[in-house]
Amino acid sequence: MNLQGKSILVTGGAGFIGSHLVDRLIREQPARLTVVDNLWLGKLANLQDAFQAFPGLQFYQEDSASPRAMTRILKQEAVDVVFDLATIPLPASLVRPKWSARQIYDMALNICELGRKGLYETLIHCSSSEAYGSAAYTPMDEAHPLLVRTPYAAAKAAADLLVQSYQHTFGLDATIVRPFNNYGPRQNDKNYAGIIPIVIKRIREGKPPVIYGDGEQTRDYSFVKDVVDGMVRLVQNDAARGGVINIASGEEVTVNRLVRGIAAAMGYEGPIEYADERPGDVRRHLADVSRARQLIGYQPQTVLEDGLQQTVAWYLQQFAAQETS
Repeated sequence: MNLQGKSILVTGGAGFIGSHLVDRLIREQPARLTVVDNLWLGKLANLQDAFQAFPGLQFYQEDSASPRAMTRILKQEAVDVVFDLATIPLPASLVRPKWSARQIYDMALNICELGRKGLYETLIHCSSSEAYGSAAYTPMDEAHPLLVRTPYAAAKAAADLLVQSYQHTFGLDATIVRPFNNYGPRQNDKNYAGIIPIVIKRIREGKPPVIYGDGEQTRDYSFVKDVVDGMVRLVQNDAARGGVINIASGEEVTVNRLVRGIAAAMGYEGPIEYADERPGDVRRHLADVSRARQLIGYQPQTVLEDGLQQTVAWYLQQFAAQETS
């Protein structure tokens, strides 16, 4: 599929991964580019570069679970391709499990139903490695069982199964992309923030970073720009369409190494504190990315230490700007 000249819509496009995807899609020269985001965690500031690079960018502050709003937008923008990234973050599901799970499922259901009605042609649905749960074996390929451990993970797995059901039952042209742990600039640093912005903020405030558990739990960290590039290249490859595809670095990193890497990037040599393990935390994640490598020659361009340097620099600049504004 050639995205040039297409009308593309990104749900959750003002969020962390979504805004980077919008930046990447602009390079494909679409005829129209539309973002839907309710700004619960997304920020219009994340789209600042995109508005400058693509003046015709359309933004709608709407809930992608709303059939009425999404029907109106899809018709008005004559959408060809939907990249569905709208979600609720994992930490929110530990505080508001019923609402988080229902919202994640309802957003996916609405997008699938509108596709069944022919309001767009192609769906790229963004899943999560959390749908796999803790590794039953490594590396974790796309056939790994869905051993969910949190309401977030259960809802993401259910949304994936829902997309597949619409694909098989109604012929929906859908592909599920399953990223592992993304990091980089623009990741939410406030409510329900991830470990990287939290550690950066604590060190900057003169507080020791905190690791939950023994720190030997592992993740597969991927720099966000590498991930969105892989997503775009996958949709352009017809052979990749219709299945589930992991996007990750293929490198297993302990939380201890991650936090030490952030500390090194910030010149911090102080203590690191340890706290009780959090409920639902997976023990081990390592992606098998051989399918993405075979289909599009996927090879991440950013090593962890370089990505952390870029991420730390961006957050420090943001925090300084907030203090002077």
